[in-house]
Amino acid sequence: MELRQLTDCVFYSMYNKEADRPILEYINGQKYSLMVDSGNSKKHVELFNEAISNFGLRKPNLIAITHWHWDHTFGMNAVEGVTIAHKKTNNKLAEMAKWKWTDSEMKKRLEAKVEIKFADTCIRKEYPLLSEIRVTTSDISFNGNMEIDLGDVVVELHHIESPHSEDCTCIFIPQERVLFIGDAVGVDYYNNCYLDKDKLCSLITAIEEFDFCVMGHAEPVSKLDILNIMGSLLER
Repeated sequence: MELRQLTDCVFYSMYNKEADRPILEYINGQKYSLMVDSGNSKKHVELFNEAISNFGLRKPNLIAITHWHWDHTFGMNAVEGVTIAHKKTNNKLAEMAKWKWTDSEMKKRLEAKVEIKFADTCIRKEYPLLSEIRVTTSDISFNGNMEIDLGDVVVELHHIESPHSEDCTCIFIPQERVLFIGDAVGVDYYNNCYLDKDKLCSLITAIEEFDFCVMGHAEPVSKLDILNIMGSLLER
């Protein structure tokens, strides 16, 4: 796995489209370090830990989750730090933790439209042995916003309105002017790819305060670039 440095204290891994592995971020503080999202599997976590170790960085003490989708959360059982997620994220993860991960049960969820075809296909690629799937809730949950002092770096967690999912959380590093937005810009794949333009407008207003954005499945972009992307979504 390739790890890239964005600022003095911010690093990120590259996404993998084939296995639907999103970008994972790392914020290095003097006392603590924080990982953004836990990846989609134990293997994803292991590759990330190897990449940060090659940079001379310690394993993250904290892991903040952007939203409940499997590719951002199924690695939670494999991380060693304290996990943090919004209450809405935890509620969904608690529901999924009760699911049975067998071929027949996954097919039933597809037929009932509880799951989507793309996620089902990618999960099967990442997990040849479905029995290895372990869905867990976070150690800490929050409502609204949360601030974490990593030592010389402060990280802010903001629950935001997003067309992608009701539980989307953005992670902001004020001194670096960097915002991790996960998949917040995307359509709602679990609602026939519906795009709520009112929620998108609300997200645009929120992002206008920041300089640099890192999305879950794309290269980091400037604020102007992300606003242009969202503007084109509004016009379609």
